[in-house]
Amino acid sequence: MNPVILFILGVVFVAIGVAVSIALHEVGHLLPAKLFKVRVTKYMIGFGPTLWSTRKGETEYGVKAIPLGGYVAMIGMYPPNKEDGSVRPSSTGMFQTLATEARSAAHEEVGPADENRVFYRLPVWKKVIIMLGGPAMNLLIGLVLTAVLLMGFGVSTATTTIAEVSKCQVKAGETVDPNSPNCQLTPAAVAKLQPNDVVTSFDGKPVTSWAEMSGWIRASAGKAVQITVDRGGKSVTTQVTPVLSARPVIGGNGLQAKGADGKPLYEEVGFLGIGAQTAMVPQPASSVLPMAGENIKQIAGVILNLPARVVGVAQAAFGSEPRDPNGPISVVGVGRVAGEVAAMDQVPLQSRVSALVGLLAGLNFALAVFNLVPLLPLDGGHVAGALYEGARRRIAKLFGKPDPGAFDIAKLLPLTYVVASVLMAMSALLIYADIVKPVNLFG
Repeated sequence: MNPVILFILGVVFVAIGVAVSIALHEVGHLLPAKLFKVRVTKYMIGFGPTLWSTRKGETEYGVKAIPLGGYVAMIGMYPPNKEDGSVRPSSTGMFQTLATEARSAAHEEVGPADENRVFYRLPVWKKVIIMLGGPAMNLLIGLVLTAVLLMGFGVSTATTTIAEVSKCQVKAGETVDPNSPNCQLTPAAVAKLQPNDVVTSFDGKPVTSWAEMSGWIRASAGKAVQITVDRGGKSVTTQVTPVLSARPVIGGNGLQAKGADGKPLYEEVGFLGIGAQTAMVPQPASSVLPMAGENIKQIAGVILNLPARVVGVAQAAFGSEPRDPNGPISVVGVGRVAGEVAAMDQVPLQSRVSALVGLLAGLNFALAVFNLVPLLPLDGGHVAGALYEGARRRIAKLFGKPDPGAFDIAKLLPLTYVVASVLMAMSALLIYADIVKPVNLFG
């Protein structure tokens, strides 16, 4: 198929996946809100002008023009003005006006029958459940997709079958003509090992995995050992002597480690000159949670260091610094990666679809973790406000003081606007960087 068409299909696949993930995130808020009898007036996917909507019961469901999020509108998100019970502005002060305008918007559809159906009157635990519903839904989607990825498609795993035999010994970054007199044969070439040979034993030990055998090879430099292979149903035993060779030192981030001087690090290990064939091997159900946990851990690390990461993105976008392949990217970058994966026609279709499923799983984990940041307008900010409300009520009760009532989270709107502005600026920077200097994940 045409690579351009494949690229477009990859982008469309992930775009639909992101839209569904956003829609289900909002369902995660909608269902517990309905369960707790809060009146939900709107369930919308996207922002801006409404493209389509329909009303079912008391809730309007619709799709808006800008597909960059969604929201669920619940009445009474903010308590009324404490001084006079009204929702009208009571001060000309800028911050106070912001808070009272938020109250007015939250109460504009509140009628006499809705007195006990407003969000702010809910117990703290119900508020927390409603606000955690969205991230929990993304976490569940991520887990399901991870299970599909690991148990359905499997993981690309090195088998004990030889894929290739290198003819010449070369140093890192060098190339040698196999037909030139400078070609020093590799131990595998000397031993006449062949592609499609299945390694069954090494140095008298049965070989059950390529990774295990690779460790034995690296530790056997200069030592003559026997290797047995299955060649077309026939057992063949020969002798090999791994030679010392410089091997890149790989750090915990999966990239080549560098020394204090900034130069790449290498280690001298045994080298044979063979490569493994790979196969997609389904994994057990017990592998899903550890894989998801590792994914979430990496995402949390990126978010915790987000300011520094964003500075790095800015330096790359407006300077000569390279993009960090493990750094944040925008929806544009995600779409580009999806398109490139889909267009890799030299890679089996199963592996490409598997990669796209893994990308969607990672996106859902990222949505879950990011929304838990305890800052408004993120879900974590509402959770933090509810927990603060519960804590101050408990403290008041402990000291025999009157119940302070619902926490007026509207007073935090100035901070909310600052955070929202920073998030929009960050999104704009990431989109720009993904256009002018995209992340190169494929070398």
